[in-house]
Amino acid sequence: MKLSNAGESSRRSSVNIGSRFEAIGSLVLRYGLVLVIGWIGLMKFTAYEANGIQPLVAHSPFLSWMYGLLTVEQFSKGLGTVEVIIAVLIGLRHWSAKASALGSGLAVIMFLTTLSFVFSTPGWEPSLGGFPALSGSVGQFLVKDVVLLGASIWTLGEAWTHQAQVAAAS
Repeated sequence: MKLSNAGESSRRSSVNIGSRFEAIGSLVLRYGLVLVIGWIGLMKFTAYEANGIQPLVAHSPFLSWMYGLLTVEQFSKGLGTVEVIIAVLIGLRHWSAKASALGSGLAVIMFLTTLSFVFSTPGWEPSLGGFPALSGSVGQFLVKDVVLLGASIWTLGEAWTHQAQVAAAS
């Protein structure tokens, strides 16, 4: 009996530890996403970042037309404003799951758009033999968006589920 009680206690302890790590991880994932999107958004207000994204946007079949309407700096500041709004919306999860789901959905669209740059802007380093050698200027910059897309999808699902549960309970 003592042996099985000890085993059960150990199993419960492991589950509790796992649950704590999961809870901490979800907070780090959500608010890390908020930090990254917000920080990158604020960087869009600098000439350095505006010039950095210019070749990506100029080669994009989805966004290149914007430079016919706006200057490089105007587009960058507009995009930065959108990114900061997305970050704030995702960060509102504690107060509004609906706002967080909206921000997360917008982030999913944003990251799908930026990931499309991999196909429209040269990102393979030819001196390293091409695919899968990512260039530092484009490829390595964009590959992180796969993880950020995954985080955005997770925060969208989590906030959406919570909102649906609150609505069902009402």
